Amino acid sequence: MRDYYDILNVSKDASSGEIKKAYRKLAMKYHPDKNPDNKQAEEKFKEAAEAYSVLSDQNKRNRYDQMGHQQYQQFGNAGPGFSGGINVEDIFNSVFGGGGAGGFSDFFGGGDIFGNSRSRRRGGGNLKISIPLTLEEINSGIDKKIKIKRWEKSNTAPSSCTVCGGAGEVRRVQKSFLGQIVNVQACNNCSGTGYIGGRERKTVTIKVNVPAGVSDGNYMTLSGEGDKSVGNNPAGDLIVYFEEKDHKLFLRNDSDIYVECSINYPDAVLGVELQIPTLDGKVKMNVPAGIKNNQLLRLRGKGLPGLNRSKNGDLYVRINIRTMTDLNSKTKSIIEELKNNIKDKIEFNKIKNIQ
Repeated sequence: MRDYYDILNVSKDASSGEIKKAYRKLAMKYHPDKNPDNKQAEEKFKEAAEAYSVLSDQNKRNRYDQMGHQQYQQFGNAGPGFSGGINVEDIFNSVFGGGGAGGFSDFFGGGDIFGNSRSRRRGGGNLKISIPLTLEEINSGIDKKIKIKRWEKSNTAPSSCTVCGGAGEVRRVQKSFLGQIVNVQACNNCSGTGYIGGRERKTVTIKVNVPAGVSDGNYMTLSGEGDKSVGNNPAGDLIVYFEEKDHKLFLRNDSDIYVECSINYPDAVLGVELQIPTLDGKVKMNVPAGIKNNQLLRLRGKGLPGLNRSKNGDLYVRINIRTMTDLNSKTKSIIEELKNNIKDKIEFNKIKNIQ
């Protein structure tokens, strides 16, 4: 198996938030319900869970960094490799929420990690989906139409499954050197529903009103839009998670956004008026004379709207002063004359940090 940092495609100094975000993307991409009968995707899903289980735990991460990948797998974990007691379902639920009926098993429309359905005896199961959004969509809010697969009532009368007794799952106990392992699998006879008949799988279209200002990982619950139940039991809910796409220009921090603007040295010395791109179009901004390299200028209220707040964040423009190259002889002469007129001395100062 590859290095855990490589699996999640993060650097070794990545923050806990970056590690969690990387795992979320891989889990969504390789989830077995989205890749049925795809063993390679299934293995990548398990790899991502293993990597996250270690790197998200600071004590395990410190031990992993000290020992290295190979030695950690042999000596640093509780068991030999990943199978020594880490539950992929628990890891998934710890990030996406849920647990039990309607949790992990329903993320993509019902079933456990390998696509088997689970019990719905006390009502319809909850479904969970993720919607990718651009910053422009987050800025304005948007109505999204999405297609989901869910259980719908059918014309056939339901009856309790005789194999699992209506539980929807079959338990088998296996012995290993780690002790007894309980293997819970969906009942093949009723496909994990606990019933025979009464429902059928259908694809339906749901409208989601995405409010302005949502962040990556925020979610909303649509009551009654999950799996329909058998009989008069209530339907489950549809839980919609929002996933923020990387923007080609802007970097987001809460409700504030950041952009870099490169200007020439004469503009930095004399000042200049610029047309700055925002999520709502371009606006004028005056760069003051004598601005320093990497200095931030703020445009108030030009960031994102705060969720459930009326006040917008700000747009910060970081100024990058370009070093002039490929100069002609006339320009060089002007700069040399300027240099001769500047009396500034060269100074050396202690570096405060090397980060």
